[in-house]
Amino acid sequence: MPLLTSPDQPSAHATPAPTGFALWNLGFRPFYLLAGLFATLSVPVWMAQYAGWLGGYVIIAGPLWHAHEMLFGYAFAVIVGFLFTAGRNWTNQPTPTGASLAAIAALWVAGRVLVFTPYALAPAAADTAFALAAAVAIAVPFVRSGNRRNYFFVALLLGMGLANLAFHLGMAGLLDLPLQSSLQVALDLVLFIMVVMGGRVIPMFTMNGVPGVFCARLPWIEGLAPGSILVLLAADVAGAPDAIIGPIAAVAAATHAARLILWRPWLTLKTPIVWILHLAYAWIVLALALRALAAWDLVPAGLATHALTVGAIGGLTLGMMTRTSLGHTGRPLRAGRAEVFCYVAIQLAALTRVFLPLVFPPFYLHAVIGSGLLWSLAFGVFTVSYWPILSRPRLDGRPG
Repeated sequence: MPLLTSPDQPSAHATPAPTGFALWNLGFRPFYLLAGLFATLSVPVWMAQYAGWLGGYVIIAGPLWHAHEMLFGYAFAVIVGFLFTAGRNWTNQPTPTGASLAAIAALWVAGRVLVFTPYALAPAAADTAFALAAAVAIAVPFVRSGNRRNYFFVALLLGMGLANLAFHLGMAGLLDLPLQSSLQVALDLVLFIMVVMGGRVIPMFTMNGVPGVFCARLPWIEGLAPGSILVLLAADVAGAPDAIIGPIAAVAAATHAARLILWRPWLTLKTPIVWILHLAYAWIVLALALRALAAWDLVPAGLATHALTVGAIGGLTLGMMTRTSLGHTGRPLRAGRAEVFCYVAIQLAALTRVFLPLVFPPFYLHAVIGSGLLWSLAFGVFTVSYWPILSRPRLDGRPG
């Protein structure tokens, strides 16, 4: 069954803009906008604090909170918006809309706001309620339709919620658990989601969007690709030493490199809405390779983290948000100038954040600032450009 059926449609540029307010018509609409706005504003604030431009004023308490908000704030919002939308296609059952969708979005917003209060358990409660609500919201249509193939997404959302709760309790001093472990487990869960969804949609979107291209898929690679990430997740949950993490990450990197090559990414260069997905997946390969090298003390561990977060998560979410937004609002599946700007900016952000410190270590702070500005530009242009797309009804008058 296709993931998100959004067939190419004739140009809608001459069609009058639809009227009305449709933000709560389907899950991708509010969550993509919230994620875009959050990504645009939060990173410059963190960057200014990190660079010391705020005169010692602390807005967010250290790098761990920055990492937390990028994972449980930005990435989680995109995942939930995507699953609410895809879940309806997979099951032909309704997913949250209207007041119920607004209520779930409000829980996400509460989690982002309450971190600034002195009540440590308040954001923990909001974030946990958000994860539970999202899991239930997709579990209901899956169970009603008997869609067992996708039950694991419910477990993944609950896993994200559990990792988030563990982090909050650790920050509050109520749980004796290394905070970095919770973040690493959550990052592995997001990586697994990207690997699974990338395997489902990137070959399909490539063959649909680039005439004459065939993406080969070998069963053993398609099994080993997500399997290697699950092994890495299990190792991180168990707190395995670097001597074990290194070989696992190396095997995973080689597997995903082979998978990507079979998809023939070099044939997509004239189709931006497709090549962004391939480039983002290439960052997964690089992140895994860098993690192996970091485990062997050959590169700093932070390079692997930012290759995954800026390059892979940033690139893949931008690619999927633009494509699914266009398709689910009845627009042609083509990237215009705004989309291409976003794609290029996020790639430059990743290159700056990963390679500038690697090649020129004294320019580490410059890399952080430059990458943060490029990230914010990419998501700022997305948010401004897609507000009218996501807040107005579909061009073709269909529901959603």
